[in-house]
Amino acid sequence: MRRGSPRRRIALTGGIATGKSTVASLLAGHGALVIDYDQLSREVVAPGTTGLARVAERFGSRVLSADGSLDRAALARVVFADPHGRRDLERIIHPLVIARADELEDAAGAQQLVIHDVPLLLEAGMDADFDVVVVTDLDPEDQVRRAVDRDGARAEAVRARMAAQVGRARRLERADLVVDTSGPLDALPAKVDALWARLTAA
Repeated sequence: MRRGSPRRRIALTGGIATGKSTVASLLAGHGALVIDYDQLSREVVAPGTTGLARVAERFGSRVLSADGSLDRAALARVVFADPHGRRDLERIIHPLVIARADELEDAAGAQQLVIHDVPLLLEAGMDADFDVVVVTDLDPEDQVRRAVDRDGARAEAVRARMAAQVGRARRLERADLVVDTSGPLDALPAKVDALWARLTAA
């Protein structure tokens, strides 16, 4: 990750179903360039990429679909069963994602606010590379309810995913700015307006 950039570096993160994607969309509506790291992680292993070639070299053809694209379900099974798999996968993917994010940031206008949307910011230890960390926050039980309603997932599965992530207290401790995403969805634009005002004030 780049250091010493003249642009103030802003990261957005939050737990599952805390409304992070909605906040990111509203910030984009204000004119921010939102760099979605989940999207980039898919792009860098698209067919024909160096990333996909490296993943296949490490994990074998069993993680590829018949058409040569990445079979994410198969990769997840392989990584889960391999004690070193997740670490090796991160070593392949993270540098490629970061390099692409830097390219996109460099292409932004000098005055444009750039938001790095990084779901696993703290888990990956990337928070130190940003000047401002914005966290979307919601009561954990509300997270479960929203995830169940949104995705049709089982509550137990949602709680397991939450348990695998950094906890709420740690995210709030690290946050420079917090967006409380509780309450009705139509209340969120005003909260993001206030966030935008703070981000553009400095």
